Amino acid sequence: MSKSVEGIYRGGVVELLETPEDVEERARVIVTFVDENSVDLAAHGINEEQAADLRARLSAFVEDWERSDMEAYDAL
Repeated sequence: MSKSVEGIYRGGVVELLETPEDVEERARVIVTFVDENSVDLAAHGINEEQAADLRARLSAFVEDWERSDMEAYDAL
């Protein structure tokens, strides 16, 4: 059985954001580090075809978004 649970890695320890059901006190795991800027598109109801279309339509704005003075908006 495979089950995915999101978590946070801090100081060598993975803290799970939820308690998985039907998992023993001790279990083998595989940890995958995810880019913090990534978005779970499926969770937002966006499939691969829709994501490709959205990426293509937004590509016109990439040059503006990557300007150094746009970093001021990252914290908003």
